[in-house]
Amino acid sequence: MPADTRHDDVLPGQQYLNLDPGLYIRPEVFQEERARIFNRSWQLMGPASDLAQSGQYLAIDIAGIPVFAIRGRDGVLRGFRNVCRHRGAKLLADGAGKCGLIVCPYHKWSFADTGRLVQAPWYGKDPAIIPEDWPLEPVSLAQWRGLLFAAIDPVESLQDQLGDLPEELADEPMESYQATDTATVSFDANWKVYTDNFVEGYHIPGTHPGFFAAIDFEAFATTAHKGYVKMTAPPKDGLFYRGKWLWMWPNWTLSLFDGGMNVSRINPTSVGHTDQHYHFFFADTAPAAEEARQKSVQGTLAVVREDYQVCVETHRNYAAGAYTSGPLSGRHERGVQYFQERIVQALDV
Repeated sequence: MPADTRHDDVLPGQQYLNLDPGLYIRPEVFQEERARIFNRSWQLMGPASDLAQSGQYLAIDIAGIPVFAIRGRDGVLRGFRNVCRHRGAKLLADGAGKCGLIVCPYHKWSFADTGRLVQAPWYGKDPAIIPEDWPLEPVSLAQWRGLLFAAIDPVESLQDQLGDLPEELADEPMESYQATDTATVSFDANWKVYTDNFVEGYHIPGTHPGFFAAIDFEAFATTAHKGYVKMTAPPKDGLFYRGKWLWMWPNWTLSLFDGGMNVSRINPTSVGHTDQHYHFFFADTAPAAEEARQKSVQGTLAVVREDYQVCVETHRNYAAGAYTSGPLSGRHERGVQYFQERIVQALDV
């Protein structure tokens, strides 16, 4: 089935099976994913507002490859690999910050915010270093609705990758939300195990009893669209979520609150370890609203931590050879089918 086909139209009686568990635990598959998925796709970095001023930077890891974006003195936003051209040391620590020259902590090579090599102290003159030969390696950047994305070797534009998402969120006042909180949470499982989990609500009754009690689960719906999966459920009184959760190819999410949202990037650091990086945005950033904001932040993190335990155990079963592929629910696992079809297409397996 083509990657951009909606899955509402699966033929009656057609059975889909879960992916081969070997695709989740083999190191060579992770290397292929790094080359064919993470290097070629647009990766969510965070709020563009973090780089509004000259010298501000944002550094992230993309499946083990460090990159950063920086606002130059000339006002231009540029992206680079976060790797010194001398001996490969990491230049800037992950996260947001501000700097003048970009100075390597290893041998003190320094680079301008344009990527130009400024100096290589104590290098010597036999032979002399030619600065023009050793600029930082560039990375592509693009913005959408206040969010900044980076791509190492993109095969399509950000707009093409987003598919029909802009239409889905056209009426959401995303630009009115301000970035307030960040969080990184980690777990020992393959990134696809967690993504399979995120794009379906079938697990909610068993994994999230509190969440289950706070929604009308019988009305939970999952649909796959070009570039994203949408999950909806009517919330009951008191739930901080608004009842709409989105996952976008290949590895980022967006969930809506009353007066805000969160985004996350599901980032593998190895075949068996994943970091999930969260940014939270709210319309009301006044001190009086801090308690309400923290209810959404801490509530989100509590729900995802419940997911991690089952994902870790699932990964262990895959790695032990204890599991063979089982059937996917036509009612609840359309999102899993869509994600896995995109994986198969990207890896050509």
